[in-house]
Amino acid sequence: MGKRLRSQRRGKGSRTYRVPSYKFRPSLKYKNVDGEVVDIVKDPIRNSPLAEIRYADRSRGHIVAIEGLKVGDTIEKLILPLKDMNEGAQISSVETYPNSGPKLCRTSGSFAIIVSKGAKGCVIRLPSKKKKKLHPNCRAMLGIPAGEGRKEKPFVKAGAKFYAAHARGKLYPRTSGVAMTATDHPYGASGSGKTRPPVSRHAPPGRKVGSISPSRTGRKKR
Repeated sequence: MGKRLRSQRRGKGSRTYRVPSYKFRPSLKYKNVDGEVVDIVKDPIRNSPLAEIRYADRSRGHIVAIEGLKVGDTIEKLILPLKDMNEGAQISSVETYPNSGPKLCRTSGSFAIIVSKGAKGCVIRLPSKKKKKLHPNCRAMLGIPAGEGRKEKPFVKAGAKFYAAHARGKLYPRTSGVAMTATDHPYGASGSGKTRPPVSRHAPPGRKVGSISPSRTGRKKR
């Protein structure tokens, strides 16, 4: 099977596909000391906002802000082990093992539900309806990450979509291969219409895309 030409171009690190570098790169982690929310900040590579925490030992850190969290709130009753939470509670920023840091359900609007608890493990149901068994000492946040309705707001302009995609290294707008010229894509042979001709098994890697040495082409007759 051949490779996609866009994947080959991404590997070269051209400006078209390069993800911009950000100086603000906070690491999300839990600490065993109490803290107070001092600010709500925006991370350009995340969908949900972050809460800047000032801990009792005068250090600072960041966690995913949940709905209703505001400046001045304390987090001592928000971050708890799974064994100390009630069944049916909506949780987010769940650890996969004790002291691993928040790993699951960190995007805006996503949350897990505690299904059952036991001495050897707690079962949670993820947004994908998949159930996962975790250690009772794994910590999580009570609540849903803020920014749940972000998908309801339309982009309106192509420029807004462009900047949102390029902030994450995605290519926008996408151009189909048949709309390109023959020098840019194998499907772009001028004058051939919207057809995708088959490719020889012995073609070079850059040309080996689409139907590679098919036994037959076209619509099957009944």
